[in-house]
Amino acid sequence: MNEPVFIAGTGVISAIGNNVTECLDALENGRAGIGPMTRLDSVHKNRLPVAEVKLSNEELASRTGLPAIKSRTALLSLAAAQEAIRHSGIEDLAAWRCGFISANSVGGMDKTENFFREFIADNNKGQLHDVVDHECGSVTELVADALGINEHVSTISTACSSSANSIFLGARLIRNNILDVVIAGGTDSLTRFTLNGFNTLMILDEQFCQPFDENRRGLNLGEGAGYVVLVSEKVAATMKHKPEIVLSGYCNANDAYHQTASSPDGTGSYLAMSGALKKSGLQPSDIDYINLHGTGTQNNDIAEGTAIKRLFEPTYPKMSSTKTFTGHTLGASGGIEAVFSVLALQHGVIFPNLRLQTPMKDLPFRVTTELEKGVSLKHVLSNSFGFGGNCSSLIFSKI
Repeated sequence: MNEPVFIAGTGVISAIGNNVTECLDALENGRAGIGPMTRLDSVHKNRLPVAEVKLSNEELASRTGLPAIKSRTALLSLAAAQEAIRHSGIEDLAAWRCGFISANSVGGMDKTENFFREFIADNNKGQLHDVVDHECGSVTELVADALGINEHVSTISTACSSSANSIFLGARLIRNNILDVVIAGGTDSLTRFTLNGFNTLMILDEQFCQPFDENRRGLNLGEGAGYVVLVSEKVAATMKHKPEIVLSGYCNANDAYHQTASSPDGTGSYLAMSGALKKSGLQPSDIDYINLHGTGTQNNDIAEGTAIKRLFEPTYPKMSSTKTFTGHTLGASGGIEAVFSVLALQHGVIFPNLRLQTPMKDLPFRVTTELEKGVSLKHVLSNSFGFGGNCSSLIFSKI
């Protein structure tokens, strides 16, 4: 029940890179992926910046082998999952009890939107194949089939904590001897529905976002996918290069404060972080770096910051929000940021929180604004907090 769960591989695609190597290079060189909309067709095209993956659906299809007619959400998912499996070095997934646990919040909505635009204008028009894979679970099943995984396939959709929940569900299945290998994480593509919804909530920034800045205005939406390959100790022992990073702690909490807002005192955030620490057997002082949820909204940053103050005061670890690079990728964010947390441990790097000008006056700590390399990191905490108060924290540790 308490055996270690190892991180054997990572895969990612985001606005700052089409693979792990490209993303790490962008993070180390301060290249954000946020900019004007080029692929998403929206009435807000000239007003709201977003963080788009630079590859077209046709290019993603060529890379993955999945037909371009499928949803962008699925194409992004398969690209990152394939890289994670390649990186793991596991040659035959069929030799193990293998699962695929993937998160998303938009499903095939990018295709459905196109159907209804034509159908509403003329109900004799619209391509029905655009709505076949609309639901979130269908995206996961498409990718699982492409990967040849059928032992266990699950979809999690808990808003912005979705991918983090996928990862620790995978760990629990391994620890309970139900599976040996799990590809876990999540994916989301940009859609007009999502953009319009967040715009209605008035939490989108018309400039590039500034998480944990006193004058923060809101978030920038992004897209992408991120997965880790979780393996049991038994599988790790058979690998040529035994993994050196484990998922040591995890916790999900729900403060049920509001449908779209975090509790001002950060109750859910605090419970998630403290629960993950308890699971790992670590103390707050053991955490070397926090990959913040850090969206840049007024509510989120003060709630997360207040919880960090409560848990870590008076000594704070280094911390930053990588959403300043990738935008907020919603259901994919926990998976992408899990990959970034693993990279931080592997390379001894603390990534900068871009564009900070004025630290928040109500918080006693400051986020890291400059790249730090050659840092001795042992434990990294990654936060993913979603709508409805669904808050999750993961702890990755180097052994």
